[in-house]
Amino acid sequence: MPIFSIDGLTLHYREAGAGPLLLVLPGNTASSACHDGELTYFADRFQVVSPDFRGTGQSTRLAAWPDDWYQQCAHDMAALLDHLGARRCIAMGTSGGAIVALWLAILHPARVTAVIADSTAAGYPPAWLRQAMATRSERSPGQVAFWQGAHGADWAQVIEQDTAMLLRIADRGGGFFGGRLAEIACPVLLTASTADSVLYEVGPAQLAMAAAIPDSRLFLATQGDHPLMWSNAAEFRRVADAFLAQWVSEEREE
Repeated sequence: MPIFSIDGLTLHYREAGAGPLLLVLPGNTASSACHDGELTYFADRFQVVSPDFRGTGQSTRLAAWPDDWYQQCAHDMAALLDHLGARRCIAMGTSGGAIVALWLAILHPARVTAVIADSTAAGYPPAWLRQAMATRSERSPGQVAFWQGAHGADWAQVIEQDTAMLLRIADRGGGFFGGRLAEIACPVLLTASTADSVLYEVGPAQLAMAAAIPDSRLFLATQGDHPLMWSNAAEFRRVADAFLAQWVSEEREE
């Protein structure tokens, strides 16, 4: 896997294809190892790059995840663009990776052409978020297999650090963006399943999120779970392809 360095950390990424740059950003308990399907599917039109965020996957571990981990990861993605020699990208994130994609558009607006934010939220009620974190202690065989495949033998450290960070966010009110979604200048496509078992009150929450982003569009499927990108891949790709088509043309014209 190729690597780049920032803040004394070594961050890994996977890549495939050629063309305009498409960042595929994993959820914070996932990694690029989970995105072979996206790397393969989009590589006929894009240079597809999927990173392992700081503290995850094959990237350098952290002593603790800071409260602004999502923002730090967004800055890392801007550094990844520099490393790749790319002026800007289309950012496609799912779950926590979508939070990073939106922060990238907020903090580095000149570097982002468009965002697809799949199966994510602007925040959660603190009590609900604490309860969701409590269920992680059950650690079903399926969860353990997923986390081990994403991060390797020390997967428990990654999950514990992510959980601790999210609990601190719950203590601060449960929001991820501090009212800054209105600063996003690029087009954003929000996607989710109304049957998502991870998100809170999917329909109202997604509508509120779309209303907060100046140039947004929202697609809700009735089939699938969390994330839509994997649980209903055909529907997600159909909608994503339609959204991406215009930006592929514009990127190639410049």
